[in-house]
Amino acid sequence: MKYFDFEICGLKRKLPYVRVADNLALASFVCLSDTELVQRLPEVDVLMTAEAKGICLTYEMSRIMGMKEFVVARKSKKPYMQNAICFSARSVTTQKEQTLWLDGVEAEKIRGKRVALIDDVIATGESLAAIENLALAAGANVVARAAILAELEAVDRKDIIYLKEHYVFRPNEDGTFTPIKSLKEVE
Repeated sequence: MKYFDFEICGLKRKLPYVRVADNLALASFVCLSDTELVQRLPEVDVLMTAEAKGICLTYEMSRIMGMKEFVVARKSKKPYMQNAICFSARSVTTQKEQTLWLDGVEAEKIRGKRVALIDDVIATGESLAAIENLALAAGANVVARAAILAELEAVDRKDIIYLKEHYVFRPNEDGTFTPIKSLKEVE
């Protein structure tokens, strides 16, 4: 297996290249078990993330910030959900449309609150937009959008906080990988 040597905030990782389409590969950054990375935010009342990889990061951030809970947008509607709201987006990681759900009880927790949206990686921004649309539909005031890494056009966005730029790759016939800055480079 080939790896991309990656360093962030003095931490070194070996990220495996993973093909997500015939002409697109990622150096897979998974923070599910990596507790060393947290970003400072403006003053917020609630942290919100999408299931699943952002949960561990959001948990640790909420713990460090002294919060008693955080809100998770789920990838499927659960039987217990009442007055749930949903929003669909296409994810570059999964290469398909996914629908995120927010239980009405969770929506009430963020109504009128200053909310920070947390994700592990922001690439196209579609998943982040789905979370934000859920928050706005619930009546929240989104004051921050944060991730550990930004990829593609997200690197140039002024409305997100991130620790480091990360790359998306074009797989080459010889087994090597070439970094790209835009999905237009592989279309």
